[in-house]
Amino acid sequence: MADYYQILGISRNATKDEIKKAYRKLAHKYHPDRGGNEKKFKEINEAYQILSNTDKKAQYDRFGRVFEGQQGAGGAGFEGFGFAQGGQGFDFEAMRDKFGEGFEFSDLGDMFGEIFGFGREARKVHLKQGKDIELTIEIPLEIVLKQQKKVISLYKMVVCSRCNGSGAEPGTKVKECFSCRGTGQVQQIKRTIFGSITHSVICPECRGEGTRPEKPCNVCKGEGRIKKQEEITFFIPTGIDTNQVIKIEGKGDAGRRGGNSGNLYIRILVKKHSVFTRQGDDLYMRTRVSFSQAALGDEIEVPCLDGKKILLKVPSGTESGKILRISNKGIPRFSGWGKGNMFVELEVKTPKRLTKKQKELLEKLKNEGL
Repeated sequence: MADYYQILGISRNATKDEIKKAYRKLAHKYHPDRGGNEKKFKEINEAYQILSNTDKKAQYDRFGRVFEGQQGAGGAGFEGFGFAQGGQGFDFEAMRDKFGEGFEFSDLGDMFGEIFGFGREARKVHLKQGKDIELTIEIPLEIVLKQQKKVISLYKMVVCSRCNGSGAEPGTKVKECFSCRGTGQVQQIKRTIFGSITHSVICPECRGEGTRPEKPCNVCKGEGRIKKQEEITFFIPTGIDTNQVIKIEGKGDAGRRGGNSGNLYIRILVKKHSVFTRQGDDLYMRTRVSFSQAALGDEIEVPCLDGKKILLKVPSGTESGKILRISNKGIPRFSGWGKGNMFVELEVKTPKRLTKKQKELLEKLKNEGL
C-alpha cells in the first residue's frame, strides 16, 4: 500500500483540520454508494483512521505501518448505518439540503460515534494501556554477521509485586466505582443537530475502569505499577541494517491496574567501519598494490569482515581504480538466503622515493617503452 500521506494527498506536517478536510473530500468522491471505487475508499478510510489519531500517527511517523489487522472500512461511521438498506443508497443530497452546505459524510461518523459511544471500549483500554518505549543502540558492523543475544537494563514501569498489578493493598478488595456504578461511564447531555441527546463518556473517577481499590496499595498508591530497573533480553537478527527497528511486544511500560503493557521498539544504528563500507548486503573496501604487481599481476591478501584473510588474484595490466568482486563475502541477507558480495578497489601505488638501483631499472624500462 502507498504511504498514508500520499493516499490523502497531504504533506507530513499537515494539521488535523487539513487531514480531516482532505479525507472528507476524497470520501465524498470515492464512496461506493455514490458510484466510487470501493477499494480506493477503504484505503482512504484506513489512512484517515491512522493519521487522525494522535498516538497512531506518531507511531506511523516513527516506524511506518506497524499496526496489524487494520480494517480500512471501519471507524468512520459509514458502513452499516443505512447506506445500503433495502437496496437504496444514503440520500446525501437530502441531508445536505436539511443541514446546510457544510454537511459531509464524515459528520455522521463523528456525531454518532460521540452520541452512541462507538470506540468506547477502545478508549477505555487505551487509558490502562502502558506506553511504548523507543530506544536506540549502536552496534559494530561485525555483529551483523551472526545473530547476537543482547541484554539491556531499562528503568521503566513494571507490575507492582505487592499488589500484583491490582492497585489494592493485599487483603483488601477492588470495589465497584461509586460514580459510574461499575460501568466505567457517566452520562452527559450533548447538543447536536438533532437536539439535546444524552450520551456516555468515560468516568473521570475510575478512568473508565468501573472499579476502584478499597484501600490503595501502599507501594504503588493504587496504580498497580511502579518505576523499577528491569533487564530485557532480545536478539539482533543476522544481516540487520542501520535504522531498522526491532519490536518486542509487551516490554514497554506496564499498564495501569492490570492493563496491557506497551511495546519496546529498539532502533539499530550500525557504526562506520574503518576498512569496509556497507551498501545493502555488499561490502566495499580499497587496497593498494605496487606498480609491478599491477603490471605483472600477483596474488595479495585482503581482510574479510570476520577477521580472516583471503587471497585475491590481481590480473596483469591492472589500472588504478579497478574493482574486483569476491562472491559471498558480504553481509548475510536479512531474509536468511545467501550473502552479499565483497568488492575490492585496487589503487596502484606510485613510489615517491626510489633507490639508485630502482631508478636504473626504471630508466631501462623507460628506454624499452614502458
